[in-house]
Amino acid sequence: MIRTASTVFLATALLLAAAPALAQDGHVNHAAHGAQQAAFTSDRLSVVVDGPEGAPDLILIPGLSSSPAVWQGTVDHLNGRYRIHRIHVAGFAGAAAQANAQGDAPQPVGAPVAEEIARYIREQHLNRPAVVGHSMGGTMGMMLAARHPDLVGRLMVVDMIPFMGAMFGAPGATAESVTPVADQIWTAQSTSPREAYVAQATPAINGMINTESRREEALEDMRNSDQKVSAAAFRELVTTDLRPELAKITAPTEVLYVKFNDARMTDAITDAIYQASFATLPGARLKRIDDSAHFIMFDQPEAFYGELDAFLAR
Repeated sequence: MIRTASTVFLATALLLAAAPALAQDGHVNHAAHGAQQAAFTSDRLSVVVDGPEGAPDLILIPGLSSSPAVWQGTVDHLNGRYRIHRIHVAGFAGAAAQANAQGDAPQPVGAPVAEEIARYIREQHLNRPAVVGHSMGGTMGMMLAARHPDLVGRLMVVDMIPFMGAMFGAPGATAESVTPVADQIWTAQSTSPREAYVAQATPAINGMINTESRREEALEDMRNSDQKVSAAAFRELVTTDLRPELAKITAPTEVLYVKFNDARMTDAITDAIYQASFATLPGARLKRIDDSAHFIMFDQPEAFYGELDAFLAR
């Protein structure tokens, strides 16, 4: 992949855009929607549960700094057909950082959260649930399905590739070769004055959400996230290469994605990047959703729900 200023900016904007939680109804009162907190104790995450006991289980994982509210429209669409378990990562969108808190050196966020989701599946006796992850949630979904293939019934990845670091280096980039860039990003984001950090994120968020009425909700949740936790998670995404692990995934997998937001990144180039990125996962179904930015479920909800329904029915 050719590294240019344009592609580096694109990747940076994409990952910053994943930072907000795009709440369906602002800060949703989960109890008002019939949801409840799962009886599960973790210092990495909490879980909001919707739907009737005995229904098929579905785990929804939001992206970087997102809250469970990003999936409220999906919950409403499914209308009790599934027992839905929405993940809320500690440190994101108003949740206390707890074990995800960061010091002067960045520590992983996504990988330990994926392990806690595996523990949740076991302790709650979920029977090979379907897993859907958006953005960084897609990364955690891939980690979960590759490292615990016995626990995942099927996997949907929404707008995420298995190695974002490829966008930050020359052709043949590795996790090791992009680590210096990732470290620079961590330092800049984690130590930036709050006003400057928010000012940098705002145009990136606006550029990655076509639905203007949802942008302020997204910005609010970004502001309510722990800056160091988000910065560490961002660095982890850049330095995590899951391509060698994809072959361990046994669950049927579908990847939804959008064209990169750059005039020179055509549909064909975007398609080729995704096909190459998932080449080590034979059988994965790749589907581009047109006329959408990063949050497909908000910009093209009917297309997203149609793909989700078909995915769950297969």
